[in-house]
Amino acid sequence: MHTFPKHLLDGYRNFIEHRHEAERQKYLELAEKGQKPATMIIACCDSRAAPETIFSCGPGELFVIRNVANLVPPFEPDSGQHGTSAAIEFGVQALKVQNIVVMGHGRCGGINATLNPLAEPLAPGDFIGKWLELLKPIRQQFTDDGLMTSGERQTAFERISIRNSIKNLRGFPYIADLERQKKLQLHGAWFDISSGELWVMDHKTGEFARP
Repeated sequence: MHTFPKHLLDGYRNFIEHRHEAERQKYLELAEKGQKPATMIIACCDSRAAPETIFSCGPGELFVIRNVANLVPPFEPDSGQHGTSAAIEFGVQALKVQNIVVMGHGRCGGINATLNPLAEPLAPGDFIGKWLELLKPIRQQFTDDGLMTSGERQTAFERISIRNSIKNLRGFPYIADLERQKKLQLHGAWFDISSGELWVMDHKTGEFARP
C-alpha cells in the first residue's frame, strides 16, 4: 500500500482524462522529437509564482529553472556542482533558447531572509543561508533612506536582485557572445502575487513597468 498524496493522484487523473487527452498529439510529438522551447525562465521555488501558470504555457513551451529567490550565480568553472549553472548551460547550448527571463516576485521569502536574517539557520547545513550569500554584495550596497515601508523596501530589493542575476548571466562567456550576435535576449520580470500584475524591466534603464 502506498501513501502517495491523494490530492496529487486526483490531479493526475484529471490531467490524464482532460488535458492530456486534448493534447495527446502534442505530447506524442514532444516524446518523439524532443523539446525545443524558445524561452528559458529562471524563477523562484515559491509555489505561488509558477511560470507555466502565469504565462498560460503548455508542454514544451518553457524551459524552467527554479531555485530559492530566482538567483543566477556568477560563472564559476571550477570542480563544484552547480545545478543552476548546469541548467543554464543546457538550455542555452543544447536547446538553443532565444530568450532568458529572470522572473522575481513579490513577498519572496528568500529576499525577506536576506533583508531580515534569522538568528539561527533553519537546519544544521544552512544550505539556504549559504545560497543567499550570493546576494551579500548587493545587500551591502543597498541603502534605505528610511522613507520606504518594509514592503517597498522588499520590492526594491527583489528588483535589484533581478538586475544582478541578469548581470551574472552576462558573465557566462557563451551567453555574452550570443547576446552580442543578437541570437539571445535577456529579460527581467517581476510578478505581484497579490494583484497578479506583471512588471517588465526596461533594457536600457533597468526600471520596471507594466507592459
